[in-house]
Amino acid sequence: MSDSRTSTANSSTPGARHVLTLLDLTASELRSVLARAREYKRFRGQQAHPRPLEGKSIGVIMEKASTRTRISFEVGIAELGGTCLTMRGDDMQLGRSEPLDDTARVLSRYLHAVVIRTFGHERLEAIADASSVPVINALTDKYHPCQVLADLMTVIEHRKQGLDGLSVAWVGDGNNMAHSWILASAQLGFDLRLACPQGYQPSADVLAMADQLGSGRRTRIADPAAAVAGAHVVTTDVWASMGQEDEAEQRRMAFSGYCVTPELMSLAAGDAIFLHCLPAHRGEEVSAEVIDGPASRVWDEAENRLHAQKALLEHACKPR
Repeated sequence: MSDSRTSTANSSTPGARHVLTLLDLTASELRSVLARAREYKRFRGQQAHPRPLEGKSIGVIMEKASTRTRISFEVGIAELGGTCLTMRGDDMQLGRSEPLDDTARVLSRYLHAVVIRTFGHERLEAIADASSVPVINALTDKYHPCQVLADLMTVIEHRKQGLDGLSVAWVGDGNNMAHSWILASAQLGFDLRLACPQGYQPSADVLAMADQLGSGRRTRIADPAAAVAGAHVVTTDVWASMGQEDEAEQRRMAFSGYCVTPELMSLAAGDAIFLHCLPAHRGEEVSAEVIDGPASRVWDEAENRLHAQKALLEHACKPR
């Protein structure tokens, strides 16, 4: 299924505001969601906390195991006043004996929105195409927009200039996280340098979509040191993601030299921060000295999943 449909999914189901990739938000909407996320962080624990999901039921479908995604969405939905129904894919007829679009049509009759963490991005697209309620991408093999929203929020919190003049270095696999960083740079206009080994580059179609927007600068550099030099943010991910376990040894060899070490971080800007979406493998993609060191903001980043997703849920479920 072509990714060209991703940024236009909203038009296929009138009344639903899907967020399958960051291209489903305009640059202005993306900035508004990030600002609202910071407000939600300040609201937490206060009686005046907004409850825009009061009386609404949100389905959270987990086809992949999850810690941060599941808990942050469940807590966030509750704090927004909604009811959360968390379902495992194998608890349902999802794509087993029932077509995906039939499941989507049924869920649309019960729920006010659907959050899905799944494998192939085409599964998410098929559900969104048939859904009359908002569908939010909690992760697919191709994109992870919710995580990059939290990452951007973390950058804004810890950098005096926010996103202005920002330079981000991605070191590692050209995976779903890299793809969402690419789209974020295109939307918001910051500089992104991608250091990925040969054979593990980001998808050409994602880079082409970003280039069409004409904003930001994306530089592909094989050498991690060149990518990190002067960067304000250094970020990475595991070398073998869920479902790639049989490639782990092959990837370990391919990614040799792509570990974010103190020596590599020393090449970044003096106030640079380190981000990682977690879980992390210390000694592989990042050294313990970095992820547990003073430049690391991974725990703020993990917390910010909650606040960013609350803002995104509010945006998606807002009456049109």
